[in-house]
Amino acid sequence: MDVNQKFSARAQEDLELVELAKKGKQAAFDKLMTRYRDSIFFMVLKMVHNRDDAEDLTLEAFGKAFNSISNYSADFAFSTWLFKIATNNSIDFIRKKRLQTTSLDQRTTTEDGEVTPIAVKDGNANPEESLVKEQRAAKIRAAIEQLSPKYRALIELRYLDELAYEEIAEKLDIPLGTVKAQLFRAKDMLYNILKVTKEKY
Repeated sequence: MDVNQKFSARAQEDLELVELAKKGKQAAFDKLMTRYRDSIFFMVLKMVHNRDDAEDLTLEAFGKAFNSISNYSADFAFSTWLFKIATNNSIDFIRKKRLQTTSLDQRTTTEDGEVTPIAVKDGNANPEESLVKEQRAAKIRAAIEQLSPKYRALIELRYLDELAYEEIAEKLDIPLGTVKAQLFRAKDMLYNILKVTKEKY
């Protein structure tokens, strides 16, 4: 890890951008995201082996970094801090996915050689859980409605229609990079709206 006095020219420039970002300068956030988006994406892709998941996790990593940028310490390069956030975020995602995945084809063998299937708990939600999910979904829909039409369309295309980034770019006739950057902003706005309503998702 680089210590402050050994920062490269690029890392020094990152520090200047971070200081501007801390003051709320959107151009600084955009430049940092443009600079590191591809390298973060390919690192995450190697971990999760799925392009759509990697795209989402990349945006999440930037979201987490930018939301806590005031906590960044210049003891280490910004890139080191950002990559650590992205790595930890991906590890959490992999752990959750492993917990949720159980093969229905798994079998166990008893001591007397009898092969039996593993019993899997019914995944259907009980009525109370269903009600809670419906209430949360309603609050998310209400929050989406508060977004400007441009950002609302992006969220709906990505998460309700489940279109890939490339499909959204084609549908809206805008560059792929613009889709990713604006979706990041849309998710950030949605997060802040939900945070205000004290709902955690």
